Order: sequence, then structure tokens, then C-alpha cells
Amino acid sequence: MNALRRWAAPEVPLARVAVLRTAIYLFVLFDMWKISNGAWSHGDAPEQLYKPLGIRTLFHLPAPSHDYVRVLALVIVVSALVAAAGRLPRLAGWVCAAGMLDWVSNNFSYGKIDHDHTALMIALLVLPTVGRARWRDTGVSEAAGWALRCIQVGVVATYFLSAVAKIRFGGWGWPNSAIFTWAFVRRGTSLADQLLRWPWAVVASQWALIILETLSPILLFLRDRALYLAIAIFSGFHLTTYLLLKIHFLPLVICLLAFLPLEKVVLVPGWVGSVTRGRRNPLGGSRKLV
Repeated sequence: MNALRRWAAPEVPLARVAVLRTAIYLFVLFDMWKISNGAWSHGDAPEQLYKPLGIRTLFHLPAPSHDYVRVLALVIVVSALVAAAGRLPRLAGWVCAAGMLDWVSNNFSYGKIDHDHTALMIALLVLPTVGRARWRDTGVSEAAGWALRCIQVGVVATYFLSAVAKIRFGGWGWPNSAIFTWAFVRRGTSLADQLLRWPWAVVASQWALIILETLSPILLFLRDRALYLAIAIFSGFHLTTYLLLKIHFLPLVICLLAFLPLEKVVLVPGWVGSVTRGRRNPLGGSRKLV
């Protein structure tokens, strides 16, 4: 049990959570305006198009109206800005999490569900549990470690379950299928058109993707340069997807920051040494906590 606790809730610098929290809450504003912005129009959409997700039914959330959507947006913006500034971290964080759960589930109740929001929603739900944390905070906390670990598990689950879904619905022949060819023809960029000249490369990229997603749990156990390399590979995959199909996974990509020692951005070397000397980093980065 002690080993499980050390893995699930290790002591990590509060500054790491503070930096991540700012990045996540500011990204929420971008997500509202550029990614899940379909929710804006749903307040004026015919109600018969509304097919509520199970979570909306569970919490008895109503079909969105024009005013409902705009009031909700205001609540999310204010709470996200307050939480990003490190003020009222629990209250503002919980309000932002509840608001975004309503906003995102509204967006997905009129069409497909984007799995790239899974880790982002987990982040919004667990970050308020940490409480107060400053960019220059030199303390460590198990609560911070637990929140980061939850986000990391959410990231890995998104990748791994994506591989499971491919085999579940596409069968074991998915890696040898023409799914990428279909996608490139349907919405590919000029770079994708060039790749279509080499069918073997298209099939190889499908194999590379499903292998990468299947191996994603190793992110939870890698350290140091191996972890940085793995994060670079996953980030490179998302960049390649955008260059080929103009499809990004930014809500998932932003959560990859949970694997990195973000406190190094804000803590001076003297503070780093005084806080973390001799401690091993169970969440990635260097052999010490920072």
C-alpha cells in the first residue's frame, strides 16, 4: 500500500502544479472560442437535434438556450481567469470544471464526441483539489502529485483506449486497411497528397500509430531523457496529423505538460536545490524532483 501511495500521490513541487494550472485555465478560454465553439450556436439550434449525453441526463442539465449558453460562457471565462491567476483555486477551479463539463457536453450532444477532451476534463476536475499553489512556491505536496498523476493517467488512457477502439470497431485488420488513404483523399493537405504516392508508407504510418498508442502506458514509468524523447514523439505525432489532415489534438497536447518539470521555468536554481535535494522524481523529469 505504501508503494501504491508513493506512485499514486508522490510529493512534487507545488510550483509545477501552479504553472500547469495557469496553462490549463488559459487554454480553456482558447478551447471555448476555437475548438469547442460549436456550443455557441447550439443555444439557437432546433431542440429536436439535441441528443443529450448520458452525463447531461444524469445531472438533469437542460437543452441549451440562447441566454443559457452566453451566461455559461461568462461564468467559465471569469472562473478560468481567476483560477489561472491563482486566486480562489478551489472555488474558481470547481466552478470552471462544472462550467466546462456543461459546455463540452453541450457541444457533443449535437454530433460526434471528441476524445481529445478527456484528459482536459480530468485536469479541470482534479486541479482544484490541490488548493493554493504559487509559481514561486518552494514546497512539495502529495495532493499536487495525485492531481498530476490523474492527468497523466487520463492522457495515457486517451491514447491506449484509442488503440483499443480501433481494433474493437475496425478489427485486427485495421493497421493494413485503407483508413488513412480514405482520410487523405477526403480532407488531406498537399503534403498528404504527396504521401499517397507511396501506399506502403501510408500503411506503415497506420502500424506506427497503433503501436505508439498501445505503448503509451510507458509514459507513466519513463524518466529523464527517455521521457522527454517520448513526449517529443507523441507531440511530433500530433504535429504530423495537423500537417497531413489539419486535425489537432490540442486539448490532449496541453495535458502532456503534466509529465514535465514545469517548475524549472519559474524556480531559480538555489531554490530548486534547497527544496528537492536528494529526492527522486516519480513523475518524470530529472532524477530529482526538479
